[in-house]
Amino acid sequence: MGQLLNHLKPLPVSKELEYPESDGKPMGETQIHIQAMLYLFAALQYYFRQASQIYVSANMLLYHEEGDITQFVVPDVFVVQGVSNHVRRTYKMWEEGKGPTVVFEITSKGTRIQDLANKRGLYEMLGVREYFLFDPLDEYLKPRLQGFTLVGGGFQPIELQADGSMYSRELGLSFVPEDKLLRLRNPETGELLPTFNEAFEQAEAEAERAAAETERAMAEAGRAAAEAQRADLAEAELAKLAAELERLRRQKED
Repeated sequence: MGQLLNHLKPLPVSKELEYPESDGKPMGETQIHIQAMLYLFAALQYYFRQASQIYVSANMLLYHEEGDITQFVVPDVFVVQGVSNHVRRTYKMWEEGKGPTVVFEITSKGTRIQDLANKRGLYEMLGVREYFLFDPLDEYLKPRLQGFTLVGGGFQPIELQADGSMYSRELGLSFVPEDKLLRLRNPETGELLPTFNEAFEQAEAEAERAAAETERAMAEAGRAAAEAQRADLAEAELAKLAAELERLRRQKED
């Protein structure tokens, strides 16, 4: 019996498959590409900040086949409509119940072929509704902003506007190439969503205006207090003079 027990091996413990959170590749090829990606991510996240069922992410591993950790893609920026906007470590389509609605790729010399061929085909297969490509250096894509919309299971080009911008029907936003950034234009105001530097400058200017208003209000309050003090002193002097005149009148009558 002891020999039999010695030959028995414990059953293997089933382990949940771990999906890596990084592919080991850098975020962008150059600082220019990183800045373009970060602006687009931050601007979209800010614009949809009050939408509880719109999720915006960037440079995240997106797994599209359960049980196979090799089947993933890393969009530069993507938006998903109809899922909670809570923070995630990776995006697993089978858990979320849907894939990206809109994807953006900041293309470069090293990624342009993959962005135009491999990723385009994969995004079509995954049912991405709109796919945008932007070349911040204006070197590899002509025109530098290109967009596609899913029609009947395949991508069809989105029309480029006269000013070089492109409209996203899915997001209700226009995207405008400006210098090395793909700017977002607010459809309600027609204004571009600010960059990090512009937002800081606006905040600083607003803080300076608020400080100036406070200083003016305090100066006005000081002047008002001084006027009130002078009025009190004048009233006291008048009362004193009236009392003295009354004393002199009575003295004269006596």
